[in-house]
Amino acid sequence: MCQIFAGQDPARYSSTTRRLRLNGQSTSIRLENAFWNILDRIADADGVSTPAFISKLHSEVLQTQGEPVNFTSLLRTACLIFEAQNEPQTHHDDVLPVAAE
Repeated sequence: MCQIFAGQDPARYSSTTRRLRLNGQSTSIRLENAFWNILDRIADADGVSTPAFISKLHSEVLQTQGEPVNFTSLLRTACLIFEAQNEPQTHHDDVLPVAAE
């Protein structure tokens, strides 16, 4: 099983830094390429650029929760949510723990 994870293309987990503006402030975000690919797909699905999507997400988080402690972690978990919502539902029963009775 580890071969599935260990055998992946190193380009997937290589990091890339992108510069963008959040609330008018220039900043940079460093993420693994696999996450950038997902963020690009999310933005494309919303009909906006990736920087525009990230800026909109950041603004919404500020409005609902205040300044995020770790915005890059928020982006990673947003990617996980997006992927979970877009995968076939047949595997969920296999990975969710069974509640003790």
